[in-house]
Parts: sequence; structure tokens; C-alpha cells
Amino acid sequence: MLEIGSVVDEKYRILCEIGRGGMSIVYMAVNERINRTCAIKEVYRHGGVDFDEIKKGFMIEIEMLRRLSHAHLPNINDVIDKEDTFLIVMDYIEGNTLDKSLQEFGPQPQELVFDWAKQLCNVLGYLHTRKPPIIYRDVKPSNIMLKPDGNLILIDFGTAREFKEENLADTTCLGTLGYAAPEQFGGRGQTDARTDIYGLGATLYHLVTGKNPCEPPYELLPIRKINPALSARLQKIIQKCTNNDPDDRYQSCEELMYELEHYVFLNLPRKINFYRKPLNILISIIKSRKRNNDAEKENSAISNSFVTDDPKIIKYNANLIKMQHDDSANMEL
Repeated sequence: MLEIGSVVDEKYRILCEIGRGGMSIVYMAVNERINRTCAIKEVYRHGGVDFDEIKKGFMIEIEMLRRLSHAHLPNINDVIDKEDTFLIVMDYIEGNTLDKSLQEFGPQPQELVFDWAKQLCNVLGYLHTRKPPIIYRDVKPSNIMLKPDGNLILIDFGTAREFKEENLADTTCLGTLGYAAPEQFGGRGQTDARTDIYGLGATLYHLVTGKNPCEPPYELLPIRKINPALSARLQKIIQKCTNNDPDDRYQSCEELMYELEHYVFLNLPRKINFYRKPLNILISIIKSRKRNNDAEKENSAISNSFVTDDPKIIKYNANLIKMQHDDSANMEL
């Protein structure tokens, strides 16, 4: 383990410990050459676990992140490979996880959750449109950092994988119970973009209700049963995201994003809805009158262009203009 105050690779001074997991510790450090704060994740040899295999898994994660560039993803700056430890130097992300926000404040305001949903939808959609697509597979509040400016960062790509169309199933079953879609546990084909949509829906559920899907009763109830003040529209979105059958979920983040972005228009207050129908009628009348005016101008131009002394042509033109006026009158009615 790294010592507080020590210097790694002749440039990274370790300032303090900021997180710890089963086989890793995360430190805040400063790159003294450029005076820039960073985070260093130390993966160390532990018990009888195959350390080389663990390093191999982290290298896959690192190479994946190095190919990506997105405002809601962390940047990998350096990798230091030692005999008994493996160090990953990343951007330091100021803020806390959404899990800590839940622990401290309980259910989050649904207006905030809608904004977060769109940010997550944006970054997941970016991952899913890579070549080949990247499936994150572990969307949950503890893997999402909330920065002071309100922006989110999706962290920990340890369970992410590249989607391979020829595969019938994932080689390993990974994910967090409660947030993981049914297909992540084998027997239902391989995971795809719809798997992350399930995890996003379960995360939204936790954020607005404060109920952790990892805890009993291990089910996602309709959110308005927990809090009747929550949006019925949001309830429908979460239920569609978390359908057990992938075919019944949103089929892409683009489809889900459309629903989220149009939420304001689909969830207008009843008083505004009361005026919507008369407003639409008024718009239709205005459009109809504009068409009538355009038709009258056109008729005037036609009548002026048919200047003749021939009685038959004069009678034909008069009938033609009368028919057009009758059509315009019928449209107005």
C-alpha cells in the first residue's frame, strides 16, 4: 500500500486516501511536475487471488477508456505497473457518488433526477454507438459521481464489455443484484444496450423513492405507490426501462432520450391542458383563412390572365372561379 506523503514515479505525491474496495485503494495525489490534482487507484496482490488475471482485467478496462472521450467519462492519464501493485492514474473528480447523496439526503427531487437521467442517457448512448458497442452493465448510484456543477461522471468500468453480435451469451455473469437486468445472470442471451437501460431505470427508481432495489423486498414497485406525489409519466418511464423482457423496454438510449426530453410537454398541468384544444382550433382557423386568402389571390391572377371577348371562354372562366370560391367556403365551414 502507498504511504501518505510518498512520491510515486518521481512525480505523483500521495495526499490522502479517498476510497477503498476489496482489492484496491484510491488516493488523492498531485502531479508535482504540472501542479495538477489526480486520483491514483492502487490494485494490490491479495490472498490467493490470481493477481495477474486481475491486472489483465484492469488493462482491458484501461484500454477501453483510453479509446473514449466524453464529458461524462473519466480520463486515464497514466499506468504504473509494479511487481505487487498496479497503479492507474486518473483525473480527480471532485464531488460524491449519488449513493452518498441518497444516504445523506434520502430521495432526490424528481426534477433533478430527470436532468441526471438525460445525462446518463447521453453517455450510455455514446458507449452503445461505439464500434463495437460498449455495454456498461453496472449502472447504479455508487458508480455515478455528482460534481459540484451538477454534472455526472460514470465511473468504474470493471464490468463493461464490448458487444459481439456473433456471441450467443456473455462469458461471465456480472452486475449488481437489484440493478442488473435478468439477462445478466445467464440463460437469456447476451447483454446489449437494453441491459444498461434496465440498470438506468433501476437507478432512477432508487433516486426518486429512496428504496434500494438491492434490499428486501427485491422488487421495483410502481413509484407512486411509494410516493403518490411523484410523476405518473416518470412511473411509466421507469416501468418500461425495467421490464423483464428486453423487447418490452426502450430499445435504445435515443428512444429513451426522446421520451425524457418531451416529458415537459407530455406532463403539462391540467389547467394548461384545458386550453390546449381551443388553442389548436384557433391555429387551424388561422391556417384555413391564410389558405383562403392565398386562393383568392390566385383566382384574381387567373381571372386577369384570361382577358378575352369570346363569350364561351368568359362563361368557362366565371364557372371556374365560382367553383374555387365554393371550395374555399366549404373549407372555412
